[in-house]
Amino acid sequence: MADPTPADVIVLFGGTGDLAQRMLFPSLYFLDADGFLAEPFRIVATARAEMDRAAFVDQVRSAVAARAEPEGLDAAVWDRFAARLDYVGADATTPKGAEALKAALNGARTPIFYLALSPSLYPSVCQALGETGLASPQSRIVLEKPIGHDLESSRATNRAVGEVFDEERIFRIDHYLGKETVQNLIALRFANTLFEPLWNNLTIDHVQITVAETEGVGDRWPYYDEYGALRDMVQNHMLQLLCLVAMEPPSDMEPDSVRNEKVKVLRSLRPVTRADAQAVSVRGQYVAGVVEGKTAAGYPEERGQASDTETFVALRADIDNWRWAGVPFFLRTGKRLPERRTQIAIQFKPVPHSIFGGSAKEDLAANRLVIDLQPDEDIELLLMNKAPGLSEAGMRLQSLPLSLSLAKAYSGPNARRRIAYERLILDVIGGNSTLFVRRDEVERAWEWIDGVAAAWRESQMAPKPYAAGAWGPAGAFALIERSGRAWYD
Repeated sequence: MADPTPADVIVLFGGTGDLAQRMLFPSLYFLDADGFLAEPFRIVATARAEMDRAAFVDQVRSAVAARAEPEGLDAAVWDRFAARLDYVGADATTPKGAEALKAALNGARTPIFYLALSPSLYPSVCQALGETGLASPQSRIVLEKPIGHDLESSRATNRAVGEVFDEERIFRIDHYLGKETVQNLIALRFANTLFEPLWNNLTIDHVQITVAETEGVGDRWPYYDEYGALRDMVQNHMLQLLCLVAMEPPSDMEPDSVRNEKVKVLRSLRPVTRADAQAVSVRGQYVAGVVEGKTAAGYPEERGQASDTETFVALRADIDNWRWAGVPFFLRTGKRLPERRTQIAIQFKPVPHSIFGGSAKEDLAANRLVIDLQPDEDIELLLMNKAPGLSEAGMRLQSLPLSLSLAKAYSGPNARRRIAYERLILDVIGGNSTLFVRRDEVERAWEWIDGVAAAWRESQMAPKPYAAGAWGPAGAFALIERSGRAWYD
């Protein structure tokens, strides 16, 4: 059950790091601007760097101001927000560092510990919090993903955190679940009688999930060489999106009701084996090419030497249950692709019989529901419509989008596209874990991903090269075309 007791302080570990500066502090500022931070809610950052409070507040001001453009900072809101800030320079992986933090918390009753750190530090931070008594029964902890590198390391990390914090106090964050359009997918499915009766293998032909990035790996290659696209993107973001599309209707919106249904989907994923790895999966690695009109180096050049790490993955995932039997889910993600796009495309089956003849019969296309998460958030339902005008050949048809664009529906001088972390931080403050990932979800996802990686290893599947600016290697197109389908580009 969710704990409704609101938190009174949030402690940001790694408070001088990139995630805290780009996402967390701006999110907290906007929550304050909208009146969601009650008095006397406090924000305490900690990192190893020695810094006085004034210098730290200046650093946060610069970070928040960069995200507040073009409107800029509201002076009154900033003054209120700045008064909440404090900084502790300490090594929080040690009891000594945790003691320094404890003094700064000044008896806070319901603290949030947000670990914007490398997951390898989670066990030592939790141990220090436990030894100093900061990990009280009322405290909450937020963990950034990925948690672990595989099932074994994920279990070890979860076990170490679980020795200090009860499961209902652990909030494993996936920022994709904070996006408005992802949450709107839940509303679209379960708040309308129109879609849910059609959400099955009788009317849906297949589902495509694409997470495409134009950026390369760059100087992040030490991390990327360890994880690759499979563990970096598919294990968390893409499988979470798949679960939200495929899960059964929960009994209510209580955290465990929703997460139970997602776990059922993960349990129903057909394992990828050595025998079918070549047929249902593709590994790729970008080489030099052109992205958005600019020359881009290949991954081997960025890394300084050859590597067998995949920067692109395409997969066919099958869900072996009654609702989805026979409906393939095609997943693809990669670096250095032609455009930045995160999208779910749900392709419906064609009408069973066309009454139209001539050109109209050729115009007829099956309906498609397209959910865009980035760069723009939108939901479009493509419907067939009579093309306006006269024709000697008779009626002509055309496909038109029925749009649920959030930007269009909520446009105006005060409209602002929220940072996904705003929703999630607000939920942690209120103790609502519905949009967070439970331990068994994480471990089930790793179990399936480990199976894919093992199948690649056993079948000696090396990454195929693709030019930067292309949609992956040729095998990605063959993967979907073998079933008589094509990627939605």
